[in-house]
Formats: sequence, structure tokens, C-alpha cells
Amino acid sequence: MERNVSSRIVLDITDPADLVFAIAVAEQHIPAVESLTVRLDGVPLEPREVSDAHGTRLHRVQAGTGRLVVEYSAAVAGQADADEPTEADLLAYSRPSRYAESDALLPTAAAEFRGIQTGADLLASVSSWVGTRLAYVSGSSLPTDGAVRTLLNRQGVCRDYSHLCVAFLRALGIPARLAAVYAPGLAPMDFHAVAEAWIDGRWCVVDATALAPRASLVRIATGRDAADTAFLNVMSGRADLVETTISAVVDSLPFDDVTELVSIA
Repeated sequence: MERNVSSRIVLDITDPADLVFAIAVAEQHIPAVESLTVRLDGVPLEPREVSDAHGTRLHRVQAGTGRLVVEYSAAVAGQADADEPTEADLLAYSRPSRYAESDALLPTAAAEFRGIQTGADLLASVSSWVGTRLAYVSGSSLPTDGAVRTLLNRQGVCRDYSHLCVAFLRALGIPARLAAVYAPGLAPMDFHAVAEAWIDGRWCVVDATALAPRASLVRIATGRDAADTAFLNVMSGRADLVETTISAVVDSLPFDDVTELVSIA
């Protein structure tokens, strides 16, 4: 399977800014070809790459005022390396986090999923429950909304669906995390977010939106929730988002059997 991904981000910097981008494919993938350029008013800047413990490749940019254009592209062939979490990782992904308040949702999870015994059945049940109870509405949620707010509003976008899945799974005793991905087949095209659950010794994708085939996903970032996986963090200064353009295509779009356990490959 060959996948070609790209992103273009345009920012207006109105106060000198320290910016961190998460748009490059993760270390688990091996790009055959890759390019990253950063230009401020047409002048090239040199980003500094920083990798975290889970293979996320961050690019830090110090930018003065002006228009910043960041362009990334990669061709990804073959399978990604398997992700082997430590015991500490699994503990971290079992606890509540900022946007996945599993402690607050424990009574709801216990009531809605009582009697479901196996991990695979829980994954299917949680994905189906979230997918049928929420309405996918662009612009319906705030960047600060977490799983509890999503449950109350009964609507959201991919990050909201994923946060609710992650929170329910953790409340049910299953380690779960968020992955930011490029998603061939997604419409409308954008950065995408999915949940992952640790089942039978591997990370399995839970995408309650069902908007893209799970087998074609390309990992960008991995973390507890969106606080760890946002495509842009403004550490200081001010940067206003002007435009994002995302592309993700695959040589052959796979069929997604929702009854199967699938890992990001």
C-alpha cells in the first residue's frame, strides 16, 4: 500500500511567535520521499525537529511577524513498525486526562455497557454507541470541549467523537489514547483524529465517525488526548490561522469491515 500525504498551513504572525507543528508522519512510518519547507514572507526558516517518546515528530519554528507558510509532503510505502507500549504507558492511557474525563463518565459507561465481557466486543459497542448518539457537525464544538461536554451536546467533530470513545474505554478498564492521522478517503479532507485501544496485545483503531477506512490511515501524532496531538501549538506570541489544505491519497482504497480489529499500519 502506497500513500501520499501533504499539508499546507498559512498563518499571519502578528507578534513574534514560538510555534510547534505536528504535521510530519510519525517515526513508525518510513517515508520514501519527504519534504518540509517553512517560509516567512518568502524567506526560508529552519525548523528544529523534536521527537517524543511515542514517535511523534514535532517541528519547532521561531518566527517574526509576517505571513508564515508551512508545506509538508511525504510518500509512505509498506507497513508501519509495531508500537510496543511500556507498563507506564498503559497506566497513563488508563487515567483521566484533560479532554477525556473518564472518571466523570464512569457511571454512564457502567450503565450503558454493562454485561459486555470481551475487549473486542467493548470496542465495537463503544464505537457504535458514540457513532449513533452523536451528530457530526462542523464547527459545533470549541477547542476546549472535552468528552463530557460532547456527551451533553450530542454533536461534534472527529476529535470530539474520539475523546468520548477514549473516555468510555478508560472508564471500562481499557487503556485508550488519541491518534492524529492523515486519512485517505476522508471527505471533506482534513486532519483526522481517531481513538486507539489496547486489545489482545496491540493498539486497535476505534473511529466512531466511520468517515475513512482504518487500514489506510497514516499516523502523525499520538497522545492522551488533543492536548498532545494538535497540529499546531502557539507556545508564545500570536499567530492567526489563515488557511489549511490537507491531502491524503492511497493507491487502492481498502474496504473497511467494521467487525474486524484494525491497527494503524
